[in-house]
Amino acid sequence: MHDKKELCEKIKSIYPDIGECGIDVEVDYSEAKKSWVVELKHGEQHLSTHLEPDDADACMEGKECVYLGTQIAQLAANIKRRT
Repeated sequence: MHDKKELCEKIKSIYPDIGECGIDVEVDYSEAKKSWVVELKHGEQHLSTHLEPDDADACMEGKECVYLGTQIAQLAANIKRRT
């Protein structure tokens, strides 16, 4: 399993406009849900999504980050609507 810093840095490398790890992007593994919890923040906007370990592994290996990309696109659209 990857660590949260690795996953956060990978997310930032794919989506450089989303912010800083620990400030705008939080990544933690939830033992209860057995998945990664990715939280994206921009001002008052906040989006939390779960990333299954298999999806996180595929993303880390450079195969695909489709689900996460969809969530980031949703956050960007919400931010644009409000500004």
